[in-house]
Amino acid sequence: MTGFSANLGFLWADLPLPDAIRAAHRAGFDAVECHWPYDFDPAAVKAALDETGLAMLGLNTNRGKPGENGLSALPGREVEARAEIDRAIAYARAIGCGAIHVMAGYGKGAVADAIFIGNLTYACQTAPELTILIEPLNRYDAPGYFLAGTAQAADLMIKAHQPNLRLMFDCYHLQIMEGDLSRRLEKLLPLIGHVQIAAVPDRGPPDHGEVDYRHIVGVLRDLGWDRPLGAEYKPSGPTDASLGWLDLLRAV
Repeated sequence: MTGFSANLGFLWADLPLPDAIRAAHRAGFDAVECHWPYDFDPAAVKAALDETGLAMLGLNTNRGKPGENGLSALPGREVEARAEIDRAIAYARAIGCGAIHVMAGYGKGAVADAIFIGNLTYACQTAPELTILIEPLNRYDAPGYFLAGTAQAADLMIKAHQPNLRLMFDCYHLQIMEGDLSRRLEKLLPLIGHVQIAAVPDRGPPDHGEVDYRHIVGVLRDLGWDRPLGAEYKPSGPTDASLGWLDLLRAV
């Protein structure tokens, strides 16, 4: 049976993070993940994780200033980017979180490429016990984002050459940009550190739209994937009312 992780950046986003963890546990999720937990005391978050027995799979580095979407590929922002990487590592260690998504930001070109590789190398070597994730974002939701596809991500991983650097395979973003998810999962499996799901194109619950996630869950099962899939979707109403898909996909 496939496991699922509640992304608390979108699910139960109206609750303080510790309470959202408890809500995910009540709903039957196997793990949790989040975006930016930094407004919450890590001790309170760790207490909620310990209380529920859920693991926090991942969190993001900060976006930066208003309107920004990460710092780690931005020329002239290296000191700030590494300070945010340090902050994310410290928070992850404090709560027992296993992965950090290092957000690139808006940029392009060889200089941004070199800066991102340098910052990723710094993150990987500073926290070798953690998985460092990079995630391509689609051009509609994040126009101008530096990391815009799996080929670019694979190239960055080859250049950085760090054993704990992995790809965040977000089915929602990659269906919009590249499609052919089944073959792409098969090809990229050795590079993947986490998989996320949401309906395409509306980013709602994974029970409608272009992608049949019953098929995707079966593909991943056949490939030997045994980690929880991240439910990173936007409910149109109360989160608890959007969870009918859980039983549907668990039955695959």
